[in-house]
Amino acid sequence: MKIERFEDIKAWQEARVLVKMVYAVVNSDQHFGSDYKFREQIQSAAVSIISNIAEGFSRRTTKEFIQFLFIAKGSAAEVQSQLYVALDQGYINEERFDELYSKSEEVARLISGFIRYLLNKDKPQEFKESSKLNEPKKLNQPEELEELREPK
Repeated sequence: MKIERFEDIKAWQEARVLVKMVYAVVNSDQHFGSDYKFREQIQSAAVSIISNIAEGFSRRTTKEFIQFLFIAKGSAAEVQSQLYVALDQGYINEERFDELYSKSEEVARLISGFIRYLLNKDKPQEFKESSKLNEPKKLNQPEELEELREPK
């Protein structure tokens, strides 16, 4: 599948689901309502993920796109950190924490896979193969690149 719009990017699609989940939990709990700054921060971090993927996609170069993807990945980590705060403050229970954390982890993995794909797509095949000798062990994420190629 060719990616023609940012909406075609699997990482953006899953980040959108994460945003919906974050907004749902924030809007369903009275504690979030009284902690305005924290509510705004976790919502902003989630929105930052999809925003940076979209903005990076619109940039002129792969290098700029990758830079924005790294920012989006950082925002996913920010959401994860804030989920611990929400759990520790009793704003969410363990089950809700696990759901949100799992989704944010999935988004971060998809972004990482997309970054790897973009970094390697223009390298000659022999360079890709020889560079694997010095590569650190990769995470189990081969399905991510396949998801980018498969139509919905």
